[in-house]
Amino acid sequence: MSAAPGTNGVLVDRYGRVARDLRVSLTDKCNLRCTYCMPAEGLPWLAGPELLTDEEIVRLVRVAVERLGVTEVRFTGGEPLIRPGLVGIVTAVAALQPRPRISLTTNGIGLDRVAPALSAAGLDRVNVSLDTLDADRFTRLTRRPRLDAVLAGLAGAAAAGLRPVKINSVLMRGVNEDEAPALLRFALDHDYQLRIIEQMPLDAQHGWDRSTMVTAEEILTSLRTAFDLSPDPAERGAAPAETWLVDGGPARVGVIASVTRPFCGDCDRTRLTADGQVRACLFATEESDLRAALRTGADDDELARRWRTAMWGKRAGHGIDDPTFLQPTRPMSAIGG
Repeated sequence: MSAAPGTNGVLVDRYGRVARDLRVSLTDKCNLRCTYCMPAEGLPWLAGPELLTDEEIVRLVRVAVERLGVTEVRFTGGEPLIRPGLVGIVTAVAALQPRPRISLTTNGIGLDRVAPALSAAGLDRVNVSLDTLDADRFTRLTRRPRLDAVLAGLAGAAAAGLRPVKINSVLMRGVNEDEAPALLRFALDHDYQLRIIEQMPLDAQHGWDRSTMVTAEEILTSLRTAFDLSPDPAERGAAPAETWLVDGGPARVGVIASVTRPFCGDCDRTRLTADGQVRACLFATEESDLRAALRTGADDDELARRWRTAMWGKRAGHGIDDPTFLQPTRPMSAIGG
């Protein structure tokens, strides 16, 4: 495609992809210290004035929904549950017309307490990060002894009707690579949906090493030691997870192989950081500042125009396999999943 983005319509890029799924980071802070995400001492957090206010977040989401064709909104972090105004933000977004589907990615700590309020506010479903079912491993991985709190969060989400409840798991060589079958059995026993994710180069320490990453093929081989997996006949569309039927179905398991089986050609995501930057790709090294425009009086038309321009520059792929690939300066906790 050679034409520049128009003044109206959807978030289209030069390759014809249309972004309809908005990921909104509500904070860069987190109450865990996962070894593959950040150092034990944490990170320099964004200062309060740098963060978008609740009202600014809702306004930008409204622009995305009403003017740019976004149909899915997922709130992320850091850890979004530590954002004080979360329930109010969800309530306001659920009132938009047309109403987007609303989801949340969380580590699950405290979710059991707030799940009823989030469900009443309009949240549709949750993804909960859980990499191990072993309490000692959990403590080593996250540097916090909070496995029981995460399990309570999962149960609370299901009880509040936030279904499907999805579990996101990252396997790491020499750490928890043996747990794929156990995690899937746990998910099946509790009517959760498991998604296992290849570890991506988004750690704050920039210590990611492809040679130590557990690949999609290895994940599937491990799962097949305990389950029969067959290709899911359902259309995948733009979903990041490739799914398989478990023991003939209807249960499914997904693998998100961002590194070894990239799905960039079907990507439909746009991202808004907690400090108001648009990112066209999780691995982008460029950002477009909407916060400054918003705070200097830009109207909704101007905000929409800037957002379309940012998405027009989206690259064909993330380029992890390219020798010139540079890991984003921001870690995952500051981008939003």
